[in-house]
Amino acid sequence: MKRSVAARLLVAGGTAAVAGAVALAAPSLQASAAAVGSATGYAGQNGGTTGGNGGTTVRATTGTAIHQALCGRASSSTPITIEVQGTINHGNTTKVSGGSCNTAADKIELKEISNVTIIGVGSGAVFDQLGIHIRDSSNIIIQNVTVRNVKKSGSPTSNGGDAIGMESTVRNVWVDHVNLEASGGESAGYDGLFDMKDNTQYVTLSYSKLSNSGRGGLIGSSETDTGNGYVTFHHNLYTNIDSRTPLLRGGIAHIYNNSYVSLNESGINSRAGARAKVENNYFKNSMNVLGTFYTDAAGYWQASGNILDNVTWSAKSSDTNPAGPSMPSNTTVSIPYAYQLDNAACVPALVAATAGANTGSKTSNGSCSSPNPTTSPTTGTPTTPPTTPPTTGPTSAPSGTNLSIGAGADGSSKAGGTSYGNVVDGSTSTYWSPSSSTGYVSVKWSAAKTVAKATIREASGSSIGNWQIKNGDTGAVLKSGSGAPGTQTFTGTALKKLTFEITSSSGTPRIAEFETYAS
Repeated sequence: MKRSVAARLLVAGGTAAVAGAVALAAPSLQASAAAVGSATGYAGQNGGTTGGNGGTTVRATTGTAIHQALCGRASSSTPITIEVQGTINHGNTTKVSGGSCNTAADKIELKEISNVTIIGVGSGAVFDQLGIHIRDSSNIIIQNVTVRNVKKSGSPTSNGGDAIGMESTVRNVWVDHVNLEASGGESAGYDGLFDMKDNTQYVTLSYSKLSNSGRGGLIGSSETDTGNGYVTFHHNLYTNIDSRTPLLRGGIAHIYNNSYVSLNESGINSRAGARAKVENNYFKNSMNVLGTFYTDAAGYWQASGNILDNVTWSAKSSDTNPAGPSMPSNTTVSIPYAYQLDNAACVPALVAATAGANTGSKTSNGSCSSPNPTTSPTTGTPTTPPTTPPTTGPTSAPSGTNLSIGAGADGSSKAGGTSYGNVVDGSTSTYWSPSSSTGYVSVKWSAAKTVAKATIREASGSSIGNWQIKNGDTGAVLKSGSGAPGTQTFTGTALKKLTFEITSSSGTPRIAEFETYAS
């Protein structure tokens, strides 16, 4: 594929349950428990997703115990919460029969059932080379677990290769704070991490990590399987994925506040009439992050507030229609629920602190700062968000709104591993550094802003000599000095670009944040 020039920073959970696979003693019941938090997005529609709330709770340490808990219910719809601890694998997972279940030996089978929560507790729950299979079921919650290395071929074989797969009239599933991992692509025997097929609707994937896979996930198995949809993806981290983040065939998806790093071939692939609302996501070091790819069956998108940091695009062809480089919308999508939208510049740091299993089920508080810790039924201690490295210069923010949040950025050549977008992401744990001892970085807006104050926050180890703050539109110098610049005020100026230029330095300049204010 022919690539164009990279587009940079465009704002475009008892007692012990069954211990073995043969001895099937009845699992012990506990007081009623509930999933952490409430279903968000489309999983909160169509009557909502409550899982096993209001029912009994069972602790399971094997896959067989999970199946037995399902089969021991009064009916296939009796609410139950299954708290899972330890490693679930092929060696401890067998088929269990009963009137309220339909299980299998080689996977966690949630088939022809409803009102179930599976939640990891204690030191964690890992489904190792064993997928979770949802068929003809509804009102399911999966929370705080890791599913890893599920194969569709090779040894062992499980679940068609999907880490979590939904198929055949599935309704209302909420998957939250999970890790979905692979160790390779289709050629190594792996398939999708999060797949929905054959009439699956009202699903949310939130605060989760998906990594190291050839395929992130899909909605619709073919160009004619278009009866799926109403799916929300928010506050997830996708890293080192070749494609399908997700692949959409028909239906509607809402994709917001996700962090994407190293999408190697393509990202959000809307095709066969699908419509996606894509807003306030952060895409970094990736290719073809949005568009219609590998088909001539067009899909559509409404994109806004996204940040593109070192994104490259293929040229258009008969089966490739990339949305880049500026990602203009070609449809409109109406979202029926209320939601809290974080600024895209905050997303990488926010998602790093909240997404995945065993993070204390933290969620965004919408302030681009500390996440909300949520009380969990786990017996472990929630982790603490990573601390930022020490900085030089000012340690408190000036009053007023930081105009750089949500703005774009560019500059002179940058040192490896750094990014222009790091100076406007609201985090002092990331930074931009020039490729030499001098250089410049700019904050830019699509419409003119009046700026009268700038704060330059340096990362640890930074060294700056002489510097200038300039009107990026005209080149006029608004302020100059030497050493740590800190906070500088100047005559209020209407401009679309403000530049901080380092004209000399005895060491390595490192700019963590370039904040701008109207007064």
